Amino acid sequence: MVGVLLLIIGLALVVGGAELFFDGLLASAGRWSLSPFVLTVVVSGFELENLAAGIAANLKGLGNAAAGTFLGGTTFLALGVAGLSAAVAPIRAALPASVLLWSASAPLPLLALGSDGDLSRLDGLILLLWAVVAIGGIAYAGRSLPGSEVAETSRHPLLRMLGGLAVLTGGGVALGDGLQRVVAQFGVSQSLLGNTAIAAAVEVEEVGRVAVPSRHGRGDVALGNVFGTIAHFAAFNAGLIALVRPIQLDSVSRHLHLPVAAASVLVLAGLTRRHRGLSRLDGAVLLALYGGYIAAAISLS
Repeated sequence: MVGVLLLIIGLALVVGGAELFFDGLLASAGRWSLSPFVLTVVVSGFELENLAAGIAANLKGLGNAAAGTFLGGTTFLALGVAGLSAAVAPIRAALPASVLLWSASAPLPLLALGSDGDLSRLDGLILLLWAVVAIGGIAYAGRSLPGSEVAETSRHPLLRMLGGLAVLTGGGVALGDGLQRVVAQFGVSQSLLGNTAIAAAVEVEEVGRVAVPSRHGRGDVALGNVFGTIAHFAAFNAGLIALVRPIQLDSVSRHLHLPVAAASVLVLAGLTRRHRGLSRLDGAVLLALYGGYIAAAISLS
């Protein structure tokens, strides 16, 4: 029970700390009046709670659980978050084809580098360099989308950022300890835990970040959050986590979680291009695919 308690506390702290951090960060970024789409792709996509969870797990020797934060996290965003958000409210957004091409290509280097089951520090460095290219490419390709001034809404943004980082640090330690205890005591597969439970629990607030702007007529911001976060996960987070400590992917991660993460983004980009956004039917399709993925992950664990 100690491991489960630490897991719950750690998840709560990393999510709460990330929210505090981004409140200050977004207020600071608003001083430069960046467009909503570009700001969302570059800043909101930088999910510190996911990164903290992955690093903490990897430092505890749970490499496949760590890999789950960016592999399962990518799949959860592309199928679960986008699907549920579209089911709640259709997402209307005529994104440029170049935005979708950059987004669909974001996980491909990770797929290539991880296919041999080894994410080395060199692979991590390559992915970090690719993150700059991919995230920059998505943001630049969407620079012409409708803009509006982003106003500063929070006081003392620097203090809020530092406070959020402190909470994140404590949450990462608790989460790492909890993961280690749960895996050791309950025999839960690292890859199953990381790619499903942890990935979904850490990123569940993304549904609100996508559904709310969509219901206010800003489908570009909603999908910018999804595609921007995916690029961060599949390139920046994966690269930094591997750079901290190399990861040896198990068979399930290589043959299921890795290819599904890449394929799910292609499916999402294709549906978005075809329907100029996502309808409720598209949302149902994405959720059905995610359900099939979860079933496969459980059966293979």
